[in-house]
Amino acid sequence: MLSPEEWSAVGLSLRVSAWAVVLGLPPAVAVAYALARGSLRTRWALDTFVNLPLVLPPVVTGYLLLVLLGRHGPLGAFVYNTFGLRIAFTWQAAAIAAGVVGFPLMVRAIRLAFQTVDPRLEAAARSLGASPINAFFTVTLPLSTRGIVAGAVLGFARGLGEFGATIVVAGNIPGITQTLPLAIYSRIQHPGGIAGSWRLVALSVALACLALAAGEWLEHRERRRHA
Repeated sequence: MLSPEEWSAVGLSLRVSAWAVVLGLPPAVAVAYALARGSLRTRWALDTFVNLPLVLPPVVTGYLLLVLLGRHGPLGAFVYNTFGLRIAFTWQAAAIAAGVVGFPLMVRAIRLAFQTVDPRLEAAARSLGASPINAFFTVTLPLSTRGIVAGAVLGFARGLGEFGATIVVAGNIPGITQTLPLAIYSRIQHPGGIAGSWRLVALSVALACLALAAGEWLEHRERRRHA
């Protein structure tokens, strides 16, 4: 059995990961399409920017987010002065950090799906009177559903394991910003914590496996529907 504090960390991890996908998936679809169909001249710069969170140390990503979202940061100050809301050191900041770190994984999966769609299908739709936006939503997007589902699952699973950026921009506050990885980190800092944290480690592995299994099931269901 988990303690109430541990259940709180589990629930917060699920909420943070879900919101990371909700916030990150629409821009990931747009960026992936731009990378799949954009010109080579501008594509490399966008591709480099998108993939930065994959190669930057997570602490650096968290630091940049803290500078941006902090009370005196450009975005953080605007939100606070306009709406009276604080972003840094809240669970919303943890969701943003998880979304940023998982964003490249979502973009890669969705980009591969867009690249498998024959551009001539879009051209045929446009020749029949469809606008570029209509052609995208009626032709390209439906044919890329499996890649979008895969990207969402990867983003969710990555959000469940996010640690470095989260602890910088959101902190490690029990019941507020302490996600499952942060709870494990807190446990192992105490004497005997390594032995006592096995339940959270096992649960973390189980949740990641369930997320991947759900993604496989959804993809298989989508494949059968289009077969």
